[in-house]
This record gives sequence, C-alpha cells and structure tokens, in this order.
Amino acid sequence: MPNVSVFNATGKKVGTMDLSEKIFGIEPNMSAVHLVVVNYLANQRQGTQSALTRAEVRGGGRKPWRQKGTGRARHGSIRSPLWTHGGVVFAPKPRTYGFSINKKVRKLAMFSILSDKVANDEFTVLESFDLKEIKTAKMIEVLEALGKEKKTLIVLPEKDDIVYKSARNIPGVKVTLVNMLNVYDILNCNKVVILKEAVEKIEEVYA
Repeated sequence: MPNVSVFNATGKKVGTMDLSEKIFGIEPNMSAVHLVVVNYLANQRQGTQSALTRAEVRGGGRKPWRQKGTGRARHGSIRSPLWTHGGVVFAPKPRTYGFSINKKVRKLAMFSILSDKVANDEFTVLESFDLKEIKTAKMIEVLEALGKEKKTLIVLPEKDDIVYKSARNIPGVKVTLVNMLNVYDILNCNKVVILKEAVEKIEEVYA
C-alpha cells in the first residue's frame, strides 16, 4: 500500500497517509493514458471551420467563353477551384471530432497517471493552505515551501475562492476540483498538490 507524507502550509511534515493500492499503486498503463488524452483534446476542438465548394460560391453560372476557337483553355465556370475567388476542393465543413471511450479505460487511465505521480514523488498531500485572505504572495510562499515546480496542479475537495483567486495569477499554476479532475491536467503538470480531503474523496468515488 503506497504511503505518502502529509505537509502543512509551511512545508513541514505533519504526518503520513496510506493510499489505496487500487488507485495509487498500480502498474501504469500509458497506452490507456494516451488514448484518454487524445480523446480529451479531440473533444476540445470546436470543429467550426468551414469553406465554400464550387457549388456554393456565388456566381459562375455562365460559361466564361465558348468552348472552341479562342485559343484559350476550355472552362465552364469562373468559380472553378483553379480560378481566383473560386471554390475550395474538398472544403472543410463543420463536424465533431469527439469520440467515446469505455468507462473501464477511463478509470484505468486515471489510476495509471495517479500511480505514476505517486511513484515519481510528484504527488504532495497538503493538510490545508491556511489562507485567511486572497493573497498571491502568500500562495507563492506555500508552493515554494512545498517545492514548487514549473507547472503545478492544485486539487481542492470543494470550491474555495480564496485559494483560487490567490493562485490564478501565478504562471504555471492551475486550480481544479476533485469532480473536475482529468487525466490531461494531471499529465500536463510537474507536481500535484492535493488537499488531504480531496484524496479521501477520490478514494471514496473510485472505491
């Protein structure tokens, strides 16, 4: 069973915490992680790009000149893709790029990336931020005491405006909630700073 240290806002160790073997101690399956990340990014695409084909461009109904006898190449429409202001060949149209993934694969990917972070010592459990007011400088002190990396993901058990507003202007720091946690955000950070209550919620949800 994985065991991690619990720190306070000053970076001092105040205890330890046993983590679920099923969630934080499995052999990472990076193929599942890759599939879920591709799915996440595909679902973020708006798919609103659009262009006109030769049939949709206005004009071009009359043949520009007669077929033979002019010495010029034969053309049937000035809206041909060969012409300036003509239509687009295989024009892109609005579409959805999203696709579905089995729940078991999603769970496996989540367990894999969490286990990988714990195994690589990139998973820090915090007792509390102990912030009384919105103060970016204070948040920076807390993160530096915990060994802040270039990209840090802060995971909260529930909405906390003081923590969110104190961290939102710090480059590379992102705040999220347990119920909005996803594989891409965890993979995209160098360190996960998670409150003890949030860890308990994760284990409760996936147990």
